[in-house]
Amino acid sequence: MKHIVCYSGGHSSALVAIEAVRKYGKEDVILLNHNISAEVEHEDIKRFKQEVADYLGVEITYANMDGWEYLTPIGLSLKLGLFGIKPGQALCTYNLKTKPFYKYLEEHCQDKDDYTILYGFDADEENRIYRRRTNLRAMGYNAEFPLAEWDRTIYSTEEIGIKTPITYKIFKHANCIGCLKAGRQHWYVVYCLRRDIFDKAMQAEKQIGYSIIKGIFLEDLIPIYEDIKSKGICPNDKENSQTFWARVNATIPEQESFLPCDCSLF
Repeated sequence: MKHIVCYSGGHSSALVAIEAVRKYGKEDVILLNHNISAEVEHEDIKRFKQEVADYLGVEITYANMDGWEYLTPIGLSLKLGLFGIKPGQALCTYNLKTKPFYKYLEEHCQDKDDYTILYGFDADEENRIYRRRTNLRAMGYNAEFPLAEWDRTIYSTEEIGIKTPITYKIFKHANCIGCLKAGRQHWYVVYCLRRDIFDKAMQAEKQIGYSIIKGIFLEDLIPIYEDIKSKGICPNDKENSQTFWARVNATIPEQESFLPCDCSLF
């Protein structure tokens, strides 16, 4: 039995990889990653996933979209003329990850009983676990969710001396910078820290004719973001959205500008 870890480069998938190797042995574990352009996947995420793989003694197996080196989510959207396939499903996720994943399974895992697919969903993600397990069973594959269903042996890669990606100081996940599924809070971070990506996304909206965030174009958010900056609000996507916006509305201009900010490390 081979165990395929959906190895995104995020902390949860790294913990799954460690748990899988400890339980099944490195010879029977595959770390399956979909590489993303360095323009939108932070270099420290690439450092992190390689360090974990080196620690485990397992090479990363890549299932990449053609042109992944230069086709960012925005570039891919411009090429195809849309941002999403249907509500809740971003075009980039399907093309950069889902489609190459299914192609890999089709080409390398025909004996479906010999493969189990492992995901980094937590115990409080019951709906995601149910949907993914149901979909994979329909395809003939088994799925396991070590962080939700196993007796855990590790809770942080810091325990083995591997620092989590620096992006976690600002972002909730190890997703692309300029995520097409994200909202106003995330794009405030992009506006402040990666204006190049923000500007490309803004131009893409004009060319495609649709907004990334439902109901408002990025260009119309600039005055709002400038007002938030004037209040000294450090860009972050980790804070609860309601708390973040309540703090924005309550903050007096320059009230927090003297405080150190994690974004200075980004």
